[in-house]
Amino acid sequence: MLDLGTEFEKKEYISTDKLQYWQLCFRQGMPLWMKEKYTEKRIIDWYDHFNGEVYVSFSGGKDSLVLLHQVRKLYPDVLAVFSDTGLEYPEIRQFVKTIDNVVWVKPKMSFKDVIKKYGYPVVSKEISQKIYEFRASTITGNKKHQNRILFGGRNGNGKMPDKWKFMIDAPFKISDQCCDALKKSPIHTFEKETGLKPFIGTMAQDSRLRKTRYLKVGCNSYEGKERSAPMSFWREEDIWEYIKENNLDYSDIYKMGYERTGCMFCMFGIHLDSLPNRFQKMKKTHPKQYDFCMDKLGIRDVLGFMKIPVEENQDHLFSLRESTNARCI
Repeated sequence: MLDLGTEFEKKEYISTDKLQYWQLCFRQGMPLWMKEKYTEKRIIDWYDHFNGEVYVSFSGGKDSLVLLHQVRKLYPDVLAVFSDTGLEYPEIRQFVKTIDNVVWVKPKMSFKDVIKKYGYPVVSKEISQKIYEFRASTITGNKKHQNRILFGGRNGNGKMPDKWKFMIDAPFKISDQCCDALKKSPIHTFEKETGLKPFIGTMAQDSRLRKTRYLKVGCNSYEGKERSAPMSFWREEDIWEYIKENNLDYSDIYKMGYERTGCMFCMFGIHLDSLPNRFQKMKKTHPKQYDFCMDKLGIRDVLGFMKIPVEENQDHLFSLRESTNARCI
């Protein structure tokens, strides 16, 4: 029988040392029943630590659905919070309305306001942030920071990948501020007003940033940014297996061929999409939203600059631009 009270496991809660990569690999390779046990312990620890003053961050997607189900198996009255950014797929919004005890929070800005003030979210949060900071450093004359972005610090740490450097010269604003303005800000306001602490359904598999964070703090972070991500070591196949085993209803958006259900107009990770990509699918499944984002919000021009196909009949005739000339400040 799995012993969840071993010194090996306790280390995650009492040590500030990073977890080892092999530990993540081991946990990701565990069978689902074992992952459920590990996750259950982390949920209980978080709930008890804050005397039940917790909530589940619920996006309406499959990952947060599984998280909500696991939390409410233990604590049925835990609140769920949905951040209504105005960018969700209609099918997601409809599904969220079927779930009991969900609070909806809204941002103060619209997506149109965000891209006008800060810029478009492209490639990834990291790349968008570096481009935003590089351009800001151009204004302030901070050449040292610009060189750090282009070439990295010691051992090349923090360097922007060469293949994305051409985006620095894009004829439109770029930033990583979209998630902060539309999702995190209303959530932070909710937390400040209620004092509740979040469960979130992110996984280390999702991105390099999330993997790095998990290796640094584990599932439950009690210092600094307090949050519990008790499914950090799960994989996408575990999510679908859990949904099937527990006969959970989920949003119809997945039945329409979509693999991700985040904000409709987000361009993070678009270069990694298989074809047809999310915007090509959108033209077929949500033509009104497609026309609006392409022609009213300027996304057609942004993706055109990135050489990403947006029409249904386009295949991968575009390849990412390569920056062959090193920039020097």
